[in-house]
Amino acid sequence: MTHEINKNWLTLEIIDDILANNKKLVLSSDSTTAIVTCRTYLDEKMARHNKPIYGINTGFGSLCNTTIPNKDLATLQRNLVMSHACGLGEEVPQDVVKLMLLLKIQGLSYGHSGVQLVTVQRLIDLYNHNIFPVVYEQGSLGASGDLAPLAHLTLPMIGLGEVNFEGKKYSGAEINKKLGWEAINLQSKEGLALLNGTQFMSAYGIHNLLRAKKLSNFSDLIAAVSLDAYDGRIEPFNELIQKIRPHNGQFITARNIKKVLEGSQIVAQEKTHVQDPYSFRCVPQVHGACKDAIAHAQKVFETEINSVTDNPTIFPEEDDIISAGNFHGQPLAMVLDYLGIAIAELGSISERRTYKLIGGQRNLPPFLVANPGLNSGFMITQYAQASVVSQNKQLAMPCSVDTIDSSNGQEDHVSMGANAATKVYRMIDNLEKILGIELMNAAQALEFRRPLKSSKPIEELVAEYRKIIPFVNNDIEMHSSMKKSIEFIQQYANKLGVKDFL
Repeated sequence: MTHEINKNWLTLEIIDDILANNKKLVLSSDSTTAIVTCRTYLDEKMARHNKPIYGINTGFGSLCNTTIPNKDLATLQRNLVMSHACGLGEEVPQDVVKLMLLLKIQGLSYGHSGVQLVTVQRLIDLYNHNIFPVVYEQGSLGASGDLAPLAHLTLPMIGLGEVNFEGKKYSGAEINKKLGWEAINLQSKEGLALLNGTQFMSAYGIHNLLRAKKLSNFSDLIAAVSLDAYDGRIEPFNELIQKIRPHNGQFITARNIKKVLEGSQIVAQEKTHVQDPYSFRCVPQVHGACKDAIAHAQKVFETEINSVTDNPTIFPEEDDIISAGNFHGQPLAMVLDYLGIAIAELGSISERRTYKLIGGQRNLPPFLVANPGLNSGFMITQYAQASVVSQNKQLAMPCSVDTIDSSNGQEDHVSMGANAATKVYRMIDNLEKILGIELMNAAQALEFRRPLKSSKPIEELVAEYRKIIPFVNNDIEMHSSMKKSIEFIQQYANKLGVKDFL
């Protein structure tokens, strides 16, 4: 199966399909023509033009006024890549690097970057062979593009750096030799085209969004299990309530919960309590607001990945080369911070539901074991969950309000979007842990409602869950069960996909 790189709008769902089906990439004829036309125009322009053009025959950043002779332009681009490969920290996960390759190919395919066709094809070869350059998490200010991480992405193309391939590390020279490839000889503008751009932030952002949408869907389902286990009321999910406050996310969440609970004997039984706590009663409002934040982030990122974000930008038809600022990551930085807040809130309300389930209320035993006192039961699962929830609240501090002067004052306002992107990745890891612990408690609490049964979807979910995590009668070593529960969350969330699950 293949996916054709073209000018059609690339969406989150299309990317999810490409990744899920391991599709290979091919350039469309239109994209091929656009790339070749732009490169030909640039070569002809340089042959008849002796004035400085930023990044093409000048230095970079604050060295923009230093003119470089034509004979040194290839060396200039190679030096740029080598000198900018200043990544720090842990390696970027390979599934994020794969997205970086995809999005860099997409951005170059529009024919405004001046790269050689062979350069784009090498990126496609790396992607299609699952050869992932070693890129590091730290080093980008998210301003003049993601310079350091994109330099590491580029190094293997010129025979340098490292790659991960089939579980082993190879140097750039070794992988080229292994596959019979020649190192790319970068021409004028090419190094800058490869390094300028927002593909590090964008790849993390798309990866974060794919996971966030799936976990948002699953959090509705888990909340429904908790609601039934807590003997909660269904009235707050009535469509009439949502119609008079018609936020889209609120409506979807209420519909999801009500549909999942349809047919439950527990929810249908007469209640002795008039109201539920907010963590149950206000699920449509809180989960819904998070859905709306995720939807906004998706809109911004889909715009970004269908954009040209390197600099300078070439317009062959208009006979113009413009140096501007499309590489600045401010739109992404701000929306990543917003996405992080949504992730923190989904975790925060999840922990509150867990806290209620273990509180010994509504005919549930304290800490969800039959003999509390002798057994501590699920007491410390909530401690662990609260610790992770608190960390997400701390991580929700915005990155986008920060800036540090760089490049000798030439780059005097930066977005810090790269830090926001890697931060949200960590927060989503944490959300999986939080939801795993809530489901562990909710499934345990539900057993104390027997012989009443919940709805068919919930009983099926719990039956699958019980194949991995058994009911707890007496105290056990909880860490193992918590780990398995988190793994269940990861696997089951993927089944729900990125669309609203009902």
